[in-house]
Amino acid sequence: MDFKGHFQLLTKEVCYPLTIIDDHSRFSLGIKACKNEQLLPVKKRLIYVFEKYGLPDQINVDNGNPWGNSKLLPYTALTVWLMQLGVRVTHSRPRHPQTNGKCERFHRTLKNDLILRHPMRTFSHAQKLFDDWCRHYNHERPHEAIGMDVPAKLYRASKKCMPSHLPVIEYHDDAILRKVRGNGYICYKNKEYLAGEAFKEHLVEIKHDEVNKSIKLYFGQFKIYTYDH
Repeated sequence: MDFKGHFQLLTKEVCYPLTIIDDHSRFSLGIKACKNEQLLPVKKRLIYVFEKYGLPDQINVDNGNPWGNSKLLPYTALTVWLMQLGVRVTHSRPRHPQTNGKCERFHRTLKNDLILRHPMRTFSHAQKLFDDWCRHYNHERPHEAIGMDVPAKLYRASKKCMPSHLPVIEYHDDAILRKVRGNGYICYKNKEYLAGEAFKEHLVEIKHDEVNKSIKLYFGQFKIYTYDH
C-alpha cells in the first residue's frame, strides 16, 4: 500500500491516489482519489477493500503518513487498528523505496498510462478514470513479471472475512499486562518502557525472555518491542 505522488486536478485541488496491490499476482485492489494522506480516508478505503476482498495476512508500507511518522516509529493509529484486525504491518527501509518496488513499478505504469495522458477535472472524474484503468490493468493488460498473464488470472481473494466489529485483543489469564499511558509509556517493576503513543489506553503484555535476558512487549499476537536488561 502506498500513495502515488500527488498531482493537481483542473479545479486546482490536489489529488493523492492511494494504491493497494497484491504482492503475488500484482492485482490492483483499487485506486482511491483521496483529498489528503491522513488516517480517515485511508481507513475508510481499507474497510471497503477488506469487505470486498477479505483480510490480508500482511501489508507492506513505507514510512510516510498515516502508517508512519517523522520519528520513524513503526506504530501509528492506523497500524494499531490493522493489528487489531490481525494484519501484520511491515515497513520499507527508510529512504529505500525499492523495498516496496512493486508499488513503485505500479505507480510508474499508472503515471505513464493514465495520469500524464488524461487531465482530470474533479475527484469524481479522477475516480472514474482510476476505476476504468484498474479494470483494464487487472483483466486485460498482460504483465511481464507474471509471465505475460493478467493479474486477475492469478489473484485469489482472502478467506478471512472483515469482521462487523473490531475484535477485542485477548490475553491469557496469567499474562502480565500494563495499560499504555498517554505519553506512550508503561511502568513495570519501577522502570519505564516505551510502547508508543499509538497504543495509549490499550493493554500490552510483558514477557520475560530468560535465555536472552530481555523483556518483550506484545500487543496481542504481535511483538512490538524488545528491551535488553
